[in-house]
Amino acid sequence: MIKIDMKNYGLSERFINESKLYEGFTIGRVTSQDKGLYKVVTENGEKRAEVSGKFRYNTVSLSDYPAVGDFVMLDENEDGNAIIHHVLTRKSVFIRKAAGTSNENQVVAANIDTVFICMSPNNDFNLRRLERYMGVAWDSGAKPVVVLTKSDLCGNLDDILSELETVALSVDIIVTSGINEDGYSAVKKYIEKCKTVAFIGSSGVGKTTLINKLIGKNIYETKETRNDDRGRHTTTKRELIALPSGGVVIDTPGMRELGIESADLSKAFSDIDELSKQCRFSDCSHKNEPGCAVREAIENGILSEERLASFFKLKKETKYDGLNSKQIEDKKLNEMFKDFGGMKNARKYIKSKNNKKYGYD
Repeated sequence: MIKIDMKNYGLSERFINESKLYEGFTIGRVTSQDKGLYKVVTENGEKRAEVSGKFRYNTVSLSDYPAVGDFVMLDENEDGNAIIHHVLTRKSVFIRKAAGTSNENQVVAANIDTVFICMSPNNDFNLRRLERYMGVAWDSGAKPVVVLTKSDLCGNLDDILSELETVALSVDIIVTSGINEDGYSAVKKYIEKCKTVAFIGSSGVGKTTLINKLIGKNIYETKETRNDDRGRHTTTKRELIALPSGGVVIDTPGMRELGIESADLSKAFSDIDELSKQCRFSDCSHKNEPGCAVREAIENGILSEERLASFFKLKKETKYDGLNSKQIEDKKLNEMFKDFGGMKNARKYIKSKNNKKYGYD
């Protein structure tokens, strides 16, 4: 049997080293998910899989279940489905609030290196939506890149790019076209062996067309936009594909609305973050305090009122509402060390380990 090189599916030393903690299991990567069943690729090929009863019993949150892009440890049964026992620690994860009123979080994709946020210059063009995507992308741990698709349909490209630059701060903006054969070349340079990229955006913006070009053939269906210029749903589920030229791509269903649970607003709104450091008061709310550098920037036309309103709206939606930067950092650290009972207990644990190491205990 020909073995599959799992490095072609993004397997790196980081995950190989962690997998050694689980002897007797095989490492695989989730390529798709459908109603509690998964497709997982291992060095022995692709197979269907399900989580073990113990995994299901011990799992508290929906977001802890395997998701597309996850590396997992599993039993490979010759007959029947393989059994997933562990999900390896994610290096990045793109999360949104699940549809409905359950307040559960849904993992869109895991272990991504680059998130391509796709937007076309038609009715889909919306700076406020882009701010939401930027906040979640930065928070995921992956690097965001803004992709302006269908540039051949745009008669005022320079104006569109100028608007994007007011929101897509400190990130690359690339322009693609579905007409030209080399219309995807700007995207291709970001894709390398062992690296994983994901395409995020509304339906009909051209994500699937780009992925077909990267693969080299039309393996996914595409549809024309509707008469109202809005996109049609083509991709119906998340799927991971290894590219012939190296690298891995994750396609996602269109998301016009993106419910957020947390977002890195200090990066998505780095202009406001920098201005706030110049305010007279450290706890300035940027509303009516004297010496507010943010309000002054608005009065001078440097910052738009709409962007500040969007910042307030997203901050209110996230779990960091009402916290200053120090409190946000402490909250993040407490979440990172939740297995130790919080940051303070983690510090005690580390101190205790160091005392024993150096003979102080």
